[in-house]
Amino acid sequence: MASLHELRARGQSVWLDEIRREWLTQGELARWIERGITGVTSNPTIFERAITTSPAYDGALHALLARDPEIETAALYEALAVEDIRMAADLLRPVYEATGGTDGFVSLEVSPHLAYDTAGTIAEARRLWHAVNRPNLMIKVPATPASIPAIEDLIAEGVNVNVTLIFSPAHYEAAAEAYWRGLRRRAEAGRDLPSVASVASFFVSRIDTAVDRALEALGTPEARALLGRIALAVAKRIYRRFRERFLPHAFPDLAARGARAQRVLWASTSTKNPAYSDVKYVEGLIGPDTVNTMPLATLQAFEDHGRVPGDTILEGWEEAEADLRALARLGIDLEEILGRLQAEGVDAFRRSYETLLEALERKRTTMLATARSID
Repeated sequence: MASLHELRARGQSVWLDEIRREWLTQGELARWIERGITGVTSNPTIFERAITTSPAYDGALHALLARDPEIETAALYEALAVEDIRMAADLLRPVYEATGGTDGFVSLEVSPHLAYDTAGTIAEARRLWHAVNRPNLMIKVPATPASIPAIEDLIAEGVNVNVTLIFSPAHYEAAAEAYWRGLRRRAEAGRDLPSVASVASFFVSRIDTAVDRALEALGTPEARALLGRIALAVAKRIYRRFRERFLPHAFPDLAARGARAQRVLWASTSTKNPAYSDVKYVEGLIGPDTVNTMPLATLQAFEDHGRVPGDTILEGWEEAEADLRALARLGIDLEEILGRLQAEGVDAFRRSYETLLEALERKRTTMLATARSID
């Protein structure tokens, strides 16, 4: 039975890709931290699922509506999310302190409606950063072309950034360059560098889902031989670029001033295809200076029957490149698929956000009607 501490021993942090009010108030997150969790990630889909399915938020909603019955629905959501993030950050603060600010982070995403709005992203990220007011907060900003300049500005200002919705090496290069430029601007302004942290979140399993669909459509033996192999191949290419960019010898002047590497975070690590191992994207992505953020089911599966055979992300680089070349020979346009996946990711988060606001509006209507009937 594998342990999260075994991954930690190999230089990989494990974050929980889920947040719920009852886990924060009833000790569940604290127990996971004891078992080796060193961070938490959230997104609009996670909050939509948490807030709409749990009565744990009802008390806070009643209190917010009692203070201001006219509060906008988006402000209701933000108040609930900020409170969750603050509580999670406080529970993880000892990890943050013990690791010298390397770990112990909680991520909160800007509105998905701002994914193509540079100025709006910067403004909302600043506002959320100050609203939460915790040093171990990361603001999630998507790696869309419009958001890349926002990432640079935020890093330069000292806002920790989780760059999300990275699907391709091109997305990764843009995110890494934005982080580097932000650090450089910060250094030139004479500001400290060790206080700023960032991760580049590469979404793994959705790639196999999309590419496998194209391979199945071809149906040839050569195509079938690549099923379930491309996501890890792209991950290995990205990890190699991370090492080229962010090992200390790659940016010695900034590293000498305490600048941190922008670690690669493996996201979307739950297995979508039941034909594959449910810990495929855990066992295949083990290695130093990385983060794996897992939903609860994947965490439990890993603890139940996962293995830690070694630094698997460092293995099979040549084979991974051969798989990517073979995919190109089959005429499958990987870059087109990966670009489409990013756009679909933005759309999925937008739909979750809108569903959440609709559900909160219904709750607000019901709670206010009940309060009036009692009065």
